[in-house]
Amino acid sequence: KLQPYSKMVDSLYYLPNDIGVSALNCSEAFRLLSPQEKMYAHYLSRATWYGGLIVLLQTSPESADIFVLLQRIFRKQTPEQLELVAKAAGLSSDEYQAFLVYAAGVYANMGNYKSFGDTKFIPNLTKDKLETLVKASQAFQEKPSEMQALWDGCSCLMFSLKDRQKQLGLGDKVGITTYFSGNCCLEDAELAQRFLDSKKLSAYNTRLFKRDNEGKTCFEVRLASVEQKDGECTSCCGSFSFENKEFVVKRGDYSPLLEKVCHFLQQAQAYAANENQRKMLEEYQRSFTLGSIEAHKEGSRYWIKDKGPIPSLRFVAVVNKAMSERFAKLVSSAEVLLPELPWPREFEKDTFLKPDFTSLDVLTFAGSGIPAGINIPNYDDIRQSEGFKNVSLGNVVAVSYATKKEKLTFLEEKDKDLFIKWKGPSFEVQVGLHELLGHGSGKLFVQDDDGKFNFDRSEVLNPETGEPVSSWYRGSETWDSKFSTIASSYEECRAECVGLYLCLNKQVLSIFGHEDQDAEDVVYMNWLSMVRAGLLGLEFYTPESKGWRQAHMQARFVILRVLLEAGEGLVGLEEVTGEDGKPDARITLDRSKIHTVGKSAIHRFLCKLQVLKSTADVEGGRAFYQRYSDVSDEGAHNFLRLRGIVLLRKEDRKMFVQANTRVNGDNVELVEYEGSAAGLIRSFTERFPEDAEQVEADLLALNTRDAPCWC
Repeated sequence: KLQPYSKMVDSLYYLPNDIGVSALNCSEAFRLLSPQEKMYAHYLSRATWYGGLIVLLQTSPESADIFVLLQRIFRKQTPEQLELVAKAAGLSSDEYQAFLVYAAGVYANMGNYKSFGDTKFIPNLTKDKLETLVKASQAFQEKPSEMQALWDGCSCLMFSLKDRQKQLGLGDKVGITTYFSGNCCLEDAELAQRFLDSKKLSAYNTRLFKRDNEGKTCFEVRLASVEQKDGECTSCCGSFSFENKEFVVKRGDYSPLLEKVCHFLQQAQAYAANENQRKMLEEYQRSFTLGSIEAHKEGSRYWIKDKGPIPSLRFVAVVNKAMSERFAKLVSSAEVLLPELPWPREFEKDTFLKPDFTSLDVLTFAGSGIPAGINIPNYDDIRQSEGFKNVSLGNVVAVSYATKKEKLTFLEEKDKDLFIKWKGPSFEVQVGLHELLGHGSGKLFVQDDDGKFNFDRSEVLNPETGEPVSSWYRGSETWDSKFSTIASSYEECRAECVGLYLCLNKQVLSIFGHEDQDAEDVVYMNWLSMVRAGLLGLEFYTPESKGWRQAHMQARFVILRVLLEAGEGLVGLEEVTGEDGKPDARITLDRSKIHTVGKSAIHRFLCKLQVLKSTADVEGGRAFYQRYSDVSDEGAHNFLRLRGIVLLRKEDRKMFVQANTRVNGDNVELVEYEGSAAGLIRSFTERFPEDAEQVEADLLALNTRDAPCWC
């Protein structure tokens, strides 16, 4: 029997010195913008970067302090200049590189937890060595007391790997969060959700703080907004009694940062191309000023209608026209493809809302990590009845999936060359189907506040039971509020399955330019990538809490389990010994059985996922999804031991370096940086040229104010 490689688990908490760092190239797409569009994109980018700073305060108690410490060090000395200081202070070149990689990791993830997987990472050098470097820096020499206070405030938590601090999550035994005060538990979160539902308030822009008020428990709900007084929107602010608990709703969370966001949105308005863009920016400003999700929804409605450079609070991107044409063809085929999905017609939306599907090159993505595709807005009620946009981030896809053969784990040799050749094209097909027909499909059965149903109760039968549908969403209940902790992963799993199912369709493959043998190779690679991703997903499972830290990876593991369960030799998974003599694993897929065994397994599974979602069957949905999410050492595959092998062989996700924009007279310049840890650091030290010190002071003040709440 092979032993688990538990010693390797520690490497989970370091970023390796040779981690991939790539520059996101958007120069060509930016060059094609008109001068007015460049100005519009510039001011949106400024708004986005200031909004992105909020993520630091939403990640961990120490993230903002670490960010400020790094900014102060690197604004005074470039990575190259600091290297000489490090050498003189006795750091080896490996130790200095480890510090640069750590700093780059904090910038790329907007905090000291990985955006993908929510695991903490700490510097891969000793605390003493890092302290020596900090104290030798010019920033420390010039302001020793301020820098000492910063170091004292964050260094212990920076290096701490106490159980609770190893990952993000809510609850004593689960992890760290700054969305809830340290004394909150899951029951408090559920109570607060019921309170918010009763007030028709969304949780999207709130945080929850639990306090003791003269022996009575009081909950403070904080809305993110510039305004700190009640003013407009008075109905939602104030004190309320709910289920024998006191609730206070206040505004003004992150106020100074949101003020900067609104300032730049205001400037962008002068360069808006049309009424939709102007109205959208107006509503976003109103949303961030007042803390109103309704205004943000209104802005999203205008945004759906707009076709220009794409803004949200988090990112700005410009259209990649060539790739977008293929997606446009997929959109126009949607009405033919949707009926192919495995659920009854009554479980599909009454009318398919043709979404806008665009391939974009990211100019600015401020926040933690960058995805390859997005379906927005996130509001399910708007997606269900008014429409949405699907976005594939082309320059992210291009960089993410450039893979070296020697780094391809768990595949047979004969599959590796095919993987390198077809991974990009197959991923493009999967992203398109996942975002457009995955997230864009399926109906929710709703009874509104007036008692009216959006389906015929006498006609619609549950295909799983043959009985009339007996459950549905009521009033202001949403998919997210009902399915809460599993909603995100469950929905990603549904969308991934739609991609696997519909990529078998020849018409779909033809839209993307794949015919005959090439088309079969694309299908094979898409399915093989998915089962391999399911195995890789084990990195994101925490045995101690029996919890998953990443929604997409949990979804892919679930799909691997479904396809293993299908049997008949469709998927093979075995433990082997690698060429290096260490434990390894091998995953195989019988391509001759994809269209038969594979298709029918996904057909059954996907239909059940949709029925449970449509009918708001939380209990059934949880039990069903949890069964496939379980990771144990029992059964045909010892997944706990396989997790040890995955950790031993894991490759860290790449980090991306993004450009800055700078106004020079009437022109906007794109300032690009090299794809390295030093390039990533330099991009951030040049990101807030006008008011870096004020921004840092605001971050520290906001962080200090809430510090007592995390203990």
